[in-house]
Amino acid sequence: MPPLVANSVCTVLRLVAQTNFNDLTRGRLETDIVKIAIMQPYFLPYIGYFQLIGAVDVFVVYDNIKYTKKGWINRNRIADHVSESIFSLPLKAGSDSLDVCERELAQTFVGNKFLQKFSGTYSAAPQYAAVYDLLKCIMQTDSRNLFEFIHASLRLVCAYTGLTTPMVVSSSLPIDHTLKGKDKVLALCKELGATQYINPIGGVDLYDKAEFAAQGVELGFLQAQEFVYPRLGGVFIPWLSIIDVLMFNAQDVVSNELRHGYRIT
Repeated sequence: MPPLVANSVCTVLRLVAQTNFNDLTRGRLETDIVKIAIMQPYFLPYIGYFQLIGAVDVFVVYDNIKYTKKGWINRNRIADHVSESIFSLPLKAGSDSLDVCERELAQTFVGNKFLQKFSGTYSAAPQYAAVYDLLKCIMQTDSRNLFEFIHASLRLVCAYTGLTTPMVVSSSLPIDHTLKGKDKVLALCKELGATQYINPIGGVDLYDKAEFAAQGVELGFLQAQEFVYPRLGGVFIPWLSIIDVLMFNAQDVVSNELRHGYRIT
């Protein structure tokens, strides 16, 4: 099968992604780790996920957590000029007890076919050609392991948008991985030497600032500000996949929004 994307485009993206995220050890020697964030892996999530990556010194992504069927790990939303729709990575059948890193993409998954949903939705978008090349590069990911595929997609989107925050896989860190909730978060903070932990605003009822402060960690919450932009047909739907944002905005506009379009409380 011929390559899905021009080799030069995909090679550059993958090289940037590898350079940005593979060498945490060197980064720790050169700069102190102060702020970290920790999140589940999500496939092409909304802009706030990438704002969180850009807001910290190190971003930890969980691989050893349970896959939830009704969650958003392998799916998200896009929209044409009329209505929104769901896209999802099809998975092999598996036990509900399996972690994300133990799930696999379905054997029937074909990148070219998957891309048709995006071409049908966005072919008239102003940034279609460049973003479609990004999507084709993501589809070229060799691994069919769910976590590895999503992890690669996150790194490639970061490379495309200019985010250089080191990204660490949770299971690679020597902590007690049977810990849950805030105890696991605090253990990861301690292991990385972090003094600040940034969580999405949705976790404001899960974590207590005083409890974190007692462990020497300042807790903050990131609130993404709604980023309104022109779309085909004049219909704006907020909080769609990052792909929608990229399709209708130049890279420098998106990069600026990733760095400044939020507040931390």
